Amino acid sequence: MSTGLIFVVIALMALTVGYLAFRSLRAYFKLRGKRLVTCPETERPAAVDLDALHLAKDAVFGTPQLRLSECSRWPERQGCGQECLKQIEVAPQDCLVRRIVADWYAGKACVICGKPVDTAEQWVGHVPALLNRDKKTLYWDMIAPEKLPEVFHTHSPVCWSCHIAETFRRDHPDLVVDRPARW
Repeated sequence: MSTGLIFVVIALMALTVGYLAFRSLRAYFKLRGKRLVTCPETERPAAVDLDALHLAKDAVFGTPQLRLSECSRWPERQGCGQECLKQIEVAPQDCLVRRIVADWYAGKACVICGKPVDTAEQWVGHVPALLNRDKKTLYWDMIAPEKLPEVFHTHSPVCWSCHIAETFRRDHPDLVVDRPARW
């Protein structure tokens, strides 16, 4: 065989492997993450995870078949038919917990300082929080995903800066001095 032909064969093999790896990684990153669906059996919210590794392997050779790896209703209902997967097939991105939370915060202002809450793109390291009825702040990801729809009705949005300040004020009241503003 000539050197040129060997080079072409190796290049074609590398392109094929690269393409298959791209398909696999794209499926993995597109379909990973906690999702919120309505359980068909109980008609209640349920937090589910897709088996992203299985999906990535399937995507190499065709259309991946969706299946769950985790559900907040398991282990009690682990033998279910996984009919909730139809909701994910219809709108895979719309049921992502992070997307649902970002949509809830969109256009809202912090109830403490009044500034707009950061958009989801600005959340790296500065995740917004919630203010409960007891006037305590907590991060939204500290709440079980299946309880988020209820919590959104009873809690108010708080920006990251106010959450940090209120947490410090709550945890270290002896180090906080309130001084009236001098205008």
